Amino acid sequence: MVQPVSSPYSKTIFLYIAREILFAFVVCFLFFFFIFFVNQLLLMAREILSKRVPFYQVTLLVLYSLPSIIAMASPFACLTGTLMTVGRLCSDNEILVFLSSGLSYRTIFFPALLVGLLISLFSFFANDILLPAGTIQFSRLYRRILISSPALELEANSVKRFKNTVVSTGPVEGKTIQDILILDRTTDGERRIITAASARLEDSANGKISITLDDAFIQSGRENLKKNYDYASASSLKYMVARDEMSQTTYTAGPREMSSVDVKKEILEKEMVLDANMETEYTRLGREALELENALRDGELNRLPALGATLEQSLTSAEEMLRDRTLSIYRLEYFKKFSIPFGALSFVFAAVAIGLMANKSGQTVGFVIGISMAAFYWALLLIGQELGTRLGFSPFWSMWFPNALALATGLTLSAKKVFSR
Repeated sequence: MVQPVSSPYSKTIFLYIAREILFAFVVCFLFFFFIFFVNQLLLMAREILSKRVPFYQVTLLVLYSLPSIIAMASPFACLTGTLMTVGRLCSDNEILVFLSSGLSYRTIFFPALLVGLLISLFSFFANDILLPAGTIQFSRLYRRILISSPALELEANSVKRFKNTVVSTGPVEGKTIQDILILDRTTDGERRIITAASARLEDSANGKISITLDDAFIQSGRENLKKNYDYASASSLKYMVARDEMSQTTYTAGPREMSSVDVKKEILEKEMVLDANMETEYTRLGREALELENALRDGELNRLPALGATLEQSLTSAEEMLRDRTLSIYRLEYFKKFSIPFGALSFVFAAVAIGLMANKSGQTVGFVIGISMAAFYWALLLIGQELGTRLGFSPFWSMWFPNALALATGLTLSAKKVFSR
């Protein structure tokens, strides 16, 4: 006969359930880590290894890329691990024993909630602190590799198109590139053709890479003035290029790789610039609207179509300025830095509620349901990101709706069980 316990809580059972969830979390974390995320890194490593980059440098590149994988894998592993644990407890009738002993469903809920909170904090730490640091180290190391092995980006006898530049190369021997041709466009719209007998990549300050060209020839001109061009030659010439323009593989410090504090600062700066630009636009709109009104009052009907078209164009320009895509991306990434890590906490509510419904083979069913829910959650995130970027949907709800849905589902299914006893 089972002897009922005097308290609705038990420290021993609390630690037992927490330990079981942590164990299942580790197993699921390894699954997500190796199956869904590491494959991308292995492809990158294989591509770099084929260019004879030292193995220890490739290992460091992979190591610096791990924080983003950890941050993404942790919430999904928490979801699947909690489902597997609660499903196993149900299928083994352990929950029935707990209830018969006078314990409540909260005995299962609270340790799962604590584990979910710890995993959320761990994921946030990896995403907000380790990821920016890893990105900086990744970028620095990749730049050193690029300088020592230019064939990593500029392969021998190939044509590469970068952001604003097309580079054609001859043979590559060590750090020297033979017979190089560069086609680019300057910021003021001038087109240039640069040729050199040989070139070498060198590191430079301010995040740039310089290409030292030997026996260089330059021709520059504008498209609308084809007969007006300039040319020059030099025994040695330094061609400066931004690192993110030259490299197609290295990571740049975008909002995803920045800390939440830095992203917030960038958002505030961009909002200040946007406010200043919008104030200028509103002033211009007011002036054009007033001019249109005066023309209408004075009976200058022949001017109305032109003034109306100008005002409509200004309104369209102001609307496009308000839908600043870059600012929208930064806002989405800011909320995403919190929603994904703390998705583990939201998943606990849904996982416990669904896991309590399992009968036999609860662990296997929990694993399958966990994978399905993770895929559905990721799809909702992608949809939210598209809605926020393209349609101007609320960035907060675009990123937090999947969490809110998981929380609402869990509370709806488990409220009577968890809070009634």
